[in-house]
Amino acid sequence: MQDIIKNLPKFAKDKHNENKKFFAKLKKKPPKNLDYIMQELHDDEFQRTDCLECANCCKTTGPLFTDKDIERISKYLKQKPQQFITQYLRIDEDNDYVLQSVPCTFLGADHYCSIYDVRPKACREFPHTDRKKFQQISNLTLKNVAMCPAAFNIVENMKKRIK
Repeated sequence: MQDIIKNLPKFAKDKHNENKKFFAKLKKKPPKNLDYIMQELHDDEFQRTDCLECANCCKTTGPLFTDKDIERISKYLKQKPQQFITQYLRIDEDNDYVLQSVPCTFLGADHYCSIYDVRPKACREFPHTDRKKFQQISNLTLKNVAMCPAAFNIVENMKKRIK
């Protein structure tokens, strides 16, 4: 798995232009059954992929924290929301709450998340490959294929399946 993770940015870069063209075409004319295809590709991939072997998303990027996330997580940690914000978060250039640093503070050496049951919505939904109206998040997907082996494989299988 570590070899795959190490080489993923290069693979993603090599496929970037091809993927960009594919997503541009997909945006213009998405198949009627795209959501079903994506759900199937997503489910198939995650039967083969164990995120606990990788955790590259947690090691290299931080999620966006919504107000609801902050409320839920701070309650779980028995902190006041402002205390949680001060201890773990910062405001980024888009005025969103994000982690102060990566890898994620809540990621253990065993790749388990210490706040898994209350993790941010962005973490729960990552890599967003089973999202409805998938064609609307192509820019996000282009970024995710460079860090998530599952997202990379899903996009490659998607290009084979949708001509």
